[in-house]
Amino acid sequence: MATIELNNENLQDTIKNNAIVLIDFWASWCGPCQSFGPVFEAASEKNPDMVFAKVNTEEQQELAAHFQVRSIPMLAIFKEQILVFSQPGALPASALDQLIGQVKELDMDKVRADIAEQQNKA
Repeated sequence: MATIELNNENLQDTIKNNAIVLIDFWASWCGPCQSFGPVFEAASEKNPDMVFAKVNTEEQQELAAHFQVRSIPMLAIFKEQILVFSQPGALPASALDQLIGQVKELDMDKVRADIAEQQNKA
């Protein structure tokens, strides 16, 4: 599956209507972003059951601010509408594949229980 461009109009529907969504925050002037782009695209081809989306931080500044993007490239991953990963830095293909495997294996009932426990402590 090819990557899609995310913006304010399609963000919520994309996250709500897909089990797993990976978002690559990037900019055209960013060297590491240019290196990570083909790795992200290749992973999208290997994982057609997931949505791979890109956010151009220059064109979508409001979205970048919403996700508190301070450094690019930055990868954010949602599973079942919960943000389960968010980290700046370009990943090599092997690390991205491993991360995708870990996200697929996540027990979301446990994740939701952990979130509820944290909220109760707050």
